Amino acid sequence: MVQRTANGPTPVEVPKERNLVSTLWERADAGDQRQILRFYEDGGWQGLTWPQLAERVEAIAAGLMAAGVEPGDRVALLSPTRVEWTIADLAILAAGGVTVPIYETSSVDQTAWILEDSGAKLAFASNADFAKVLDQARSQAPGLGEVFVFDDGGLDALAERAGDTERAGVRERAATRTGDDLFSLIYTSGTTGNPKGCMLTHHNMLWTAEQSGVVLQSMLKKEDSTLLFLPLAHVFARLVQYLFLQANVPMGYARSSDTLIEDLPSFRPTFLLAVPRVFEKVFNGAQRKATGVKRKIFDWAVQVAYKWSEAVDAGRSPGLLTSAQHGFADKLVYSKLRDAMGGQVNHCVSGGAPLAPHLAHFFNAAGITILEGYGLTETTAPATVNSPDQMRIGTVGVPLPGVEVSVADDGEVLIRGGNVFPGYFNNDEATRDVLDEDGWFHSGDLGELDEDGFLAITGRKKEIIVTAGGKNVAPAVLEERLKAHALVSQAMVVGDNRPFVAALVTLDAEELASFASERGLEGSTAELAGHEAVRAEIDKAVEHANAAVSKAETIRKTRILERDFTQENEELTPTLKLRRNNVVQHFADEIEGLYEQ
Repeated sequence: MVQRTANGPTPVEVPKERNLVSTLWERADAGDQRQILRFYEDGGWQGLTWPQLAERVEAIAAGLMAAGVEPGDRVALLSPTRVEWTIADLAILAAGGVTVPIYETSSVDQTAWILEDSGAKLAFASNADFAKVLDQARSQAPGLGEVFVFDDGGLDALAERAGDTERAGVRERAATRTGDDLFSLIYTSGTTGNPKGCMLTHHNMLWTAEQSGVVLQSMLKKEDSTLLFLPLAHVFARLVQYLFLQANVPMGYARSSDTLIEDLPSFRPTFLLAVPRVFEKVFNGAQRKATGVKRKIFDWAVQVAYKWSEAVDAGRSPGLLTSAQHGFADKLVYSKLRDAMGGQVNHCVSGGAPLAPHLAHFFNAAGITILEGYGLTETTAPATVNSPDQMRIGTVGVPLPGVEVSVADDGEVLIRGGNVFPGYFNNDEATRDVLDEDGWFHSGDLGELDEDGFLAITGRKKEIIVTAGGKNVAPAVLEERLKAHALVSQAMVVGDNRPFVAALVTLDAEELASFASERGLEGSTAELAGHEAVRAEIDKAVEHANAAVSKAETIRKTRILERDFTQENEELTPTLKLRRNNVVQHFADEIEGLYEQ
């Protein structure tokens, strides 16, 4: 029998007087010489110990105080993930401020909206290009003051502004912040309308980090480490930042996504966090490189991985033959994948979107267990998570300690716990829409709980398609299966008030180039999109997707688009979720064409 509510175990108590810089001062004062932050500079990995980090944070916090930042003031932060991001974040909090992250992909108008709505007093930018975006946004956000640029020595210049009074007063200022105070306004990218500012408190983040640490403690030993490359502007990476600081586990910062393939072997992390698209690219890249006999071996290793992992995941013995094949496949294929990821990665956490089960099984068999979790900005990232000790592939795990998860009569996932935000900034109406009187957060996601309390997400409440025949169709399962094909970059299912379900599909440029080269095909993406060989592959993807649904829900027609969906065209959010309304508008003619007789 499927249960409707699941409760996490008893939570770790987190005193309300503690804040997110309490641990920094304690570790620094204790003289902890562990290099807690590591970054690439002067041809190698450098590090900051706890005392060095505290000294740097105090100096910049004093500068912020000298620049006029008062308790509760908002300070914007526009930068890719780098060590200065974490230092600036901690300095803002130490000065009593509230960090307002801005995605590096945000347009000038989006940036202006966030600056104006939050009332940001000052801002940090990583380089001159991002500083220019902030300056261009000033016309719509006249309240923005100075912008301090990392690459132009902005942190040092800010620290030099502080006098003796500010330098002596940082810790006293920081101590005035309690768990009830805001630590960040994180603007949800949203699939429609302007983003809403999620108010998160020090207690929200500290409490969630502590509960996550309990669940993931076997991955947070003193010899462990992680390499950050996802945007710290997103709550997922931000949670991991504070999780590792609280657990005293070193964090490194990849130089960029372009150098990640070089940074992994030199840094050698044991733990990574990523989104499903990263795992798709790793898998597709390995598959693409395997040609001739090696491709046959790779495909065989994939089949072995699925058999082995499926048995282990279900608590069964894989059997002698499958175990022997698994050992052989490990020498030929899996070990090379581990080496490419640095050689020491044994666990990854995936979030932001559902992970295709075949990828989870493949990496699991390869010795890199991918733990899926589920949560939103409004729940300070995780509400549920699979752990090394409690895992079920195809689900997003069980509730964190202290978290309650319930499935309403209409299938909506409801969440309650110390991780749930107090509301949206300057938007009481939107807050009332998602937080009820009993403290339940209404996620807008649809899900199911199994008899052991594992949650599976089945779709978005507002994205359910109702065909002209009255059939309700959840597009998520079809889209995920379509995207499992290497050639597919993005997919969007359509069919609302239409006679049948159809799909728009975009092509992955790298995979398409490789596919064309292997077959001697020439032409642009637009030209190749119409080639019969490409069409045949997409038909296979559609067949795979349709196998998961009833006949009435199957995709009947597909249109291969001549370009990909992009953030620049506002068809994808910064976390790569579809902005469905915008896609429908931009490709209205193509959608109409699917239904022409």
